[in-house]
Amino acid sequence: MGDRVMMITGASSGIGAATARAAVKEGYKLVLTARSKEKLESLAQELGPENVLPIGCDVTSLDNQKAAVDEALETFGRLDVVFANAGRGGSPGGFSGADAEAWRDMILTNVYGVGLTLQATLPALRASRGHVLLTGSAAGRTTIPGSMYSATKWAVSGIGYNVREELRGTGIRVTLIEPGMVDTPFFDEPPQHALQDRDIANAVIYAVSQPAHVDVNEILVRPTPPLE
Repeated sequence: MGDRVMMITGASSGIGAATARAAVKEGYKLVLTARSKEKLESLAQELGPENVLPIGCDVTSLDNQKAAVDEALETFGRLDVVFANAGRGGSPGGFSGADAEAWRDMILTNVYGVGLTLQATLPALRASRGHVLLTGSAAGRTTIPGSMYSATKWAVSGIGYNVREELRGTGIRVTLIEPGMVDTPFFDEPPQHALQDRDIANAVIYAVSQPAHVDVNEILVRPTPPLE
């Protein structure tokens, strides 16, 4: 019951799975959520079933998220770190011709889902004086022609800043993790000169490993430009 517990949404692959692997090495117990519980169970076997609670969860459902938190508390007794990492990509075509339904799913996951994760987990984090991390993006710090995805990540940055102010004085720390291009299943084809998912996991572990008086507000991680 004294182990530190980290919840990761969107944990079945990519940054979420890499962070789970890194966190287990640091001694965390894990609550891993994703739409595909089958993939999570495979990851749990890799990391040790005694260390991992896999939960099928749709982050756009508040009932799903509250149920996941209840199961986490029943299993591990506490929640210390929440990494709101679940996200979806958009559709090509810009604002003129993108698939509107793809937009809808992306906005609900990337923005609404993050808000629901906060609402579901903050009571437990207040009890532990825990840590919230949000997966933003370098795309949320710049303008990209026609990109609704970029707009959702601007929104995540705003959520991070605004929830930090709401939680000021509670002892809860808030960190925005903002990756540049990362080679994950998020992309149909691996991008050139990309980061690896473990690079972002390392940034998460850095933030949560700081002493309680240190609040790492943002970590922007980009790949080193190629040599000319």
